[in-house]
Amino acid sequence: MKGEEIVSTFDLIFSWIMRLAVLNVLWFLYSLLGLFVGGIFPATVAALGVSRKWINGELDIKVRRTFDQIYRQEFVNSNILGWLLFAVGVLLYFSYQVIVHSAGEITFIIPFVFYLVLFFYVIIVLWSFPLLVHYQATWFHQIKNALIIGLINLHYTFASGLVVFAVAYFSLVYPGVIPFFSIGVAALGCMWLSMKIFWKLDQHLS
Repeated sequence: MKGEEIVSTFDLIFSWIMRLAVLNVLWFLYSLLGLFVGGIFPATVAALGVSRKWINGELDIKVRRTFDQIYRQEFVNSNILGWLLFAVGVLLYFSYQVIVHSAGEITFIIPFVFYLVLFFYVIIVLWSFPLLVHYQATWFHQIKNALIIGLINLHYTFASGLVVFAVAYFSLVYPGVIPFFSIGVAALGCMWLSMKIFWKLDQHLS
């Protein structure tokens, strides 16, 4: 009996390794398909969408077909949302540079406001794309809901941030894992945490 359990456990681990590797490769291929400029955000949403189905128990889906379907379906919305957030991120970066180079000329309140805005921005980035996968809404409502949900569930927000940070850290330390597991692990981890909240919201709304 123990032998069967060991084999079953190894089979389960191997199955998840293969799923994550395939998801990771698809993310890179579809990002490249959109020349990264137009592909990175819909590929990210597609990776989250596939992860969502796995978390909901749909383990036998055709990953390539499902990924392609979500990628095409959310191509426009994900790019609008993604590039809007990217533009805000660039603006925040230049604002930071101004603050750093004007450290002796500005009051304490300006850096405080900046870091508060940056905190809100990170929350929105972490929650907007999982929300886009799970709910149908305009980009404005996605951003608003991302901020509200992220602030109400700060422990999940910090957990999602920790997942992204950990994946980024290990990818830098062990760059060989980037083509096979980085995006897949981050997408699955963040979506799993997000679904914990979405399930509760769905029950409340039903």
